[in-house]
Amino acid sequence: MDIINSIATWFFKKRMHQIDLFLKYPHEVQQDSFKKLIYSAKNTEWGEKYNYSEISNYNQFKERVPINEYDDLKPFIQKMRNGQSNILWPGEIKWYAKSSGTTSDKSKFIPVSLESLEDCHFRGGKDMLTLYFENYENTQILSGKSLTLSGSWKIDYPNNDSYFGDLSAIILQNLPILAEWARTPSLDIALMDNWEEKIEKICEETIPENVTSLAGVPSWILVILKNILEKTKRTSISEVWPNIEVFFHGGVNFFPYKTQYNEIINKPDFRFWEIYNASEGFFGLQMQKESEDLLLMLDYGVFYEFIDVEDSSKKTIILDEIIVGKNYELIINTNSGLWRYKIGDTITFTSNNPYLFRITGRTKNFINAFGEELMIDNAEKAIDTACKKCDCLIFEYTAAPVFFSTNNSGAHEWLIEFEKEPENLIFFAEVLDNSLKALNSDYEAKRFGNMILGFPQITSLKNGIFYKWLKQNNRLGGQYKVPRLMNNRKIVEEIILINQD
Repeated sequence: MDIINSIATWFFKKRMHQIDLFLKYPHEVQQDSFKKLIYSAKNTEWGEKYNYSEISNYNQFKERVPINEYDDLKPFIQKMRNGQSNILWPGEIKWYAKSSGTTSDKSKFIPVSLESLEDCHFRGGKDMLTLYFENYENTQILSGKSLTLSGSWKIDYPNNDSYFGDLSAIILQNLPILAEWARTPSLDIALMDNWEEKIEKICEETIPENVTSLAGVPSWILVILKNILEKTKRTSISEVWPNIEVFFHGGVNFFPYKTQYNEIINKPDFRFWEIYNASEGFFGLQMQKESEDLLLMLDYGVFYEFIDVEDSSKKTIILDEIIVGKNYELIINTNSGLWRYKIGDTITFTSNNPYLFRITGRTKNFINAFGEELMIDNAEKAIDTACKKCDCLIFEYTAAPVFFSTNNSGAHEWLIEFEKEPENLIFFAEVLDNSLKALNSDYEAKRFGNMILGFPQITSLKNGIFYKWLKQNNRLGGQYKVPRLMNNRKIVEEIILINQD
């Protein structure tokens, strides 16, 4: 194992020199990425539509190419899924990462090119280890295996030999053999689509292993760890895997989970390392053990733009124009053909030397405590369906997550002030739940078997409660609204207290 660690240390130090290069010359590296993207796509259908061959600088680019959301790119992506080449990106793209939907669709299908896999997603995984090794030179994580979780993938269009699935599954399916050796469970188990059977087999296979690290979305990893404790009759994960060292986590806000992880692992020197990876790309990595701020990764074939959330003109700027402390909407251009794409996340830079940032939220009302990505559009449609089927009327509502407890899964708590109350609140909750499953594939996945997300909790409030909350918070007036969906419980707890008076 010393030989393995020595080789790995050499490899990671070599990569660290390349990271140092974009730390020293961030704007030049981004301009180089911009030019490569434009040149690569100039002969595609998209590139010809916007005359990429005539674009020589960013100002020309932003004047010519509009800001896009998924629905704007969907007709082009559908052509790609049908097997057409050279649409948004050169060549034919075979893989599509399935993500939560839009106003018009239950799911999005994000193209994942070979260049994106190699230069973005795989490099992100390597750099995760590079920066970790840079901070902890004596780490022994390569002496054992990494417990990683993934979803599954399916054939999209058999005639075109194309596939869709969770990004994690796409990455695992395409990993080199050497990387497969360093992880657990085996690929056939990791890619199973029956989660109950999958969890059972993951536990059986991983318990005997020397697991030294964890990687994945906190909610699902927690389910696995609880099952392992139940099967082994141990009181902590460190008893099962004494050499466990770190959890590489991303996907949802980790803060609500940290206390539970410390309790269930019960190892004083256990570490947490944050990453920012999405279906659209791998964008940020924790850089220092003393800080959870993320380093913006600049040489992954992604060119970044930003919109100041408070700027009513919605003007886009590039990296050298950002101001530390301001809240920005993230716009990306990628080597999978996502052009001026609104990913929906907002970030705030904490430093511009190097470019460190924190994820501050989403551009729309949402709940994403468990990876469900429940958007306001989903909620409004589901509420409307529930009201029609239950013959009731809603005056006002808000919802927030109920986080994991020792014995219970998470849930969504809905506080509703009815104008006309339904005869049966449980039936109302069932209709709401089923409607959300039909509208949002990520919500549907997290509700499977009540393992991550339990049945919705509905509380019927007394009349006038939301008005009292607005009044107490000096929010009376036409411009103020009760937040519909929140990723924390602050406002929900305030409203519950008012309702109890």
